[in-house]
Amino acid sequence: MKTQLLTSLAMMLLSVIPLCGQTIEDGKAIIDLIAKYAEARDKADTLLLKAIITEDMDQLVSSGEWRHGMDAAVKGMIGSSQANPGERVLKVERVRYLSEQTGIADARYTIKNSDGSERRMWSTFLAVKRGKNWKIAAIRNMLPAEN
Repeated sequence: MKTQLLTSLAMMLLSVIPLCGQTIEDGKAIIDLIAKYAEARDKADTLLLKAIITEDMDQLVSSGEWRHGMDAAVKGMIGSSQANPGERVLKVERVRYLSEQTGIADARYTIKNSDGSERRMWSTFLAVKRGKNWKIAAIRNMLPAEN
Protein backbone atom coordinates (compact mmCIF):
# COMPACT_ATOMS: atom_id res chain seq x y z
CA MET A 1 0.00 0.00 0.00
CA LYS A 2 2.80 2.40 0.94
CA THR A 3 4.66 1.58 -2.31
CA GLN A 4 1.50 2.21 -4.31
CA LEU A 5 1.00 5.58 -2.58
CA LEU A 6 4.63 6.58 -3.21
CA THR A 7 4.33 5.55 -6.87
CA SER A 8 1.16 7.62 -7.23
CA LEU A 9 2.82 10.64 -5.63
CA ALA A 10 5.88 10.27 -7.86
CA MET A 11 3.68 10.08 -10.96
CA MET A 12 1.80 13.23 -9.91
CA LEU A 13 5.08 15.10 -9.35
CA LEU A 14 6.46 13.97 -12.70
CA SER A 15 3.31 15.16 -14.45
CA VAL A 16 3.90 18.75 -13.29
CA ILE A 17 7.65 18.87 -13.92
CA PRO A 18 8.31 20.16 -17.46
CA LEU A 19 9.79 17.49 -19.71
CA CYS A 20 13.14 17.95 -21.44
CA GLY A 21 13.87 21.19 -19.63
CA GLN A 22 10.82 22.98 -21.04
CA THR A 23 9.36 25.87 -19.11
CA ILE A 24 5.99 27.53 -18.82
CA GLU A 25 7.51 30.31 -20.93
CA ASP A 26 8.18 27.83 -23.76
CA GLY A 27 4.56 26.70 -23.72
CA LYS A 28 3.39 30.31 -23.75
CA ALA A 29 5.85 31.12 -26.53
CA ILE A 30 4.40 28.38 -28.74
CA ILE A 31 0.85 29.56 -28.03
CA ASP A 32 1.95 33.14 -28.84
CA LEU A 33 3.59 31.86 -32.04
CA ILE A 34 0.28 30.37 -33.19
CA ALA A 35 -1.45 33.68 -32.35
CA LYS A 36 1.12 35.54 -34.49
CA TYR A 37 0.45 33.10 -37.31
CA ALA A 38 -3.30 33.82 -37.09
CA GLU A 39 -2.62 37.56 -37.00
CA ALA A 40 -0.32 37.36 -40.03
CA ARG A 41 -2.97 35.43 -41.96
CA ASP A 42 -5.69 37.93 -41.01
CA LYS A 43 -3.58 40.92 -42.04
CA ALA A 44 -1.96 39.23 -45.07
CA ASP A 45 1.35 40.19 -43.45
CA THR A 46 3.96 38.32 -45.48
CA LEU A 47 6.84 39.83 -43.49
CA LEU A 48 5.45 38.50 -40.22
CA LEU A 49 4.74 35.10 -41.78
CA LYS A 50 8.32 34.85 -43.05
CA ALA A 51 9.62 35.81 -39.61
CA ILE A 52 7.74 33.03 -37.81
CA ILE A 53 8.17 30.07 -40.19
CA THR A 54 11.28 28.14 -41.16
CA GLU A 55 12.77 28.28 -44.67
CA ASP A 56 11.97 24.61 -45.21
CA MET A 57 8.52 24.64 -43.61
CA ASP A 58 5.77 22.59 -45.16
CA GLN A 59 2.03 22.62 -44.89
CA LEU A 60 -0.66 20.10 -45.73
CA VAL A 61 -4.03 21.84 -46.04
CA SER A 62 -7.47 20.27 -45.73
CA SER A 63 -7.93 20.16 -49.54
CA GLY A 64 -4.91 17.85 -49.77
CA GLU A 65 -2.57 20.46 -51.22
CA TRP A 66 1.05 20.29 -50.04
CA ARG A 67 3.04 23.49 -49.73
CA HIS A 68 6.79 22.94 -49.52
CA GLY A 69 9.17 25.73 -48.53
CA MET A 70 8.66 29.25 -47.23
CA ASP A 71 7.75 30.87 -50.55
CA ALA A 72 5.12 28.28 -51.48
CA ALA A 73 3.69 28.30 -47.95
CA VAL A 74 3.39 32.10 -47.74
CA LYS A 75 1.90 32.36 -51.24
CA GLY A 76 -0.60 29.60 -50.44
CA MET A 77 -1.55 31.03 -47.04
CA ILE A 78 -2.23 34.51 -48.40
CA GLY A 79 -4.04 33.14 -51.46
CA SER A 80 -6.19 30.84 -49.34
CA SER A 81 -7.14 33.65 -46.95
CA GLN A 82 -8.16 35.86 -49.88
CA ALA A 83 -10.07 33.09 -51.69
CA ASN A 84 -11.82 31.93 -48.50
CA PRO A 85 -12.60 35.05 -46.49
CA GLY A 86 -13.89 34.71 -42.97
CA GLU A 87 -12.80 35.07 -39.40
CA ARG A 88 -10.14 32.49 -38.58
CA VAL A 89 -9.92 31.32 -35.00
CA LEU A 90 -7.13 29.06 -33.78
CA LYS A 91 -7.50 27.83 -30.21
CA VAL A 92 -4.50 25.87 -28.94
CA GLU A 93 -5.69 22.99 -26.79
CA ARG A 94 -2.41 21.24 -26.08
CA VAL A 95 1.33 21.77 -26.37
CA ARG A 96 3.72 18.89 -25.86
CA TYR A 97 7.44 18.51 -26.42
CA LEU A 98 9.48 15.96 -28.31
CA SER A 99 12.74 17.58 -27.18
CA GLU A 100 14.03 20.89 -25.82
CA GLN A 101 14.00 22.23 -29.39
CA THR A 102 10.77 20.70 -30.74
CA GLY A 103 7.14 21.13 -29.72
CA ILE A 104 3.77 20.13 -31.12
CA ALA A 105 0.69 22.30 -30.71
CA ASP A 106 -2.79 20.95 -31.44
CA ALA A 107 -5.45 23.56 -32.11
CA ARG A 108 -9.09 23.77 -33.04
CA TYR A 109 -9.30 25.74 -36.27
CA THR A 110 -12.58 27.43 -37.12
CA ILE A 111 -13.36 29.65 -40.09
CA LYS A 112 -16.48 31.73 -39.48
CA ASN A 113 -18.01 32.64 -42.84
CA SER A 114 -19.92 35.83 -43.58
CA ASP A 115 -23.14 33.81 -44.07
CA GLY A 116 -22.91 32.59 -40.45
CA SER A 117 -21.74 29.08 -41.27
CA GLU A 118 -18.59 27.68 -39.73
CA ARG A 119 -15.92 25.37 -41.06
CA ARG A 120 -14.47 23.37 -38.17
CA MET A 121 -11.10 21.68 -38.47
CA TRP A 122 -8.03 20.68 -36.51
CA SER A 123 -4.54 22.06 -36.99
CA THR A 124 -1.30 20.63 -35.71
CA PHE A 125 1.78 22.84 -35.65
CA LEU A 126 5.31 21.54 -35.38
CA ALA A 127 7.41 24.24 -33.73
CA VAL A 128 11.20 24.31 -33.52
CA LYS A 129 13.34 26.49 -31.32
CA ARG A 130 15.96 28.49 -33.18
CA GLY A 131 18.13 30.32 -30.68
CA LYS A 132 15.64 31.85 -28.24
CA ASN A 133 12.76 31.97 -30.74
CA TRP A 134 10.19 29.38 -31.69
CA LYS A 135 9.27 29.02 -35.38
CA ILE A 136 6.71 26.98 -37.27
CA ALA A 137 8.32 24.13 -39.23
CA ALA A 138 5.15 22.33 -40.32
CA ILE A 139 1.37 22.68 -40.26
CA ARG A 140 -1.23 19.97 -40.79
CA ASN A 141 -4.87 21.02 -41.22
CA MET A 142 -7.49 18.29 -40.96
CA LEU A 143 -11.21 18.08 -41.45
CA PRO A 144 -12.99 15.76 -39.04
CA ALA A 145 -13.89 12.44 -40.62
CA GLU A 146 -17.46 12.17 -41.79
CA ASN A 147 -19.58 9.28 -40.50
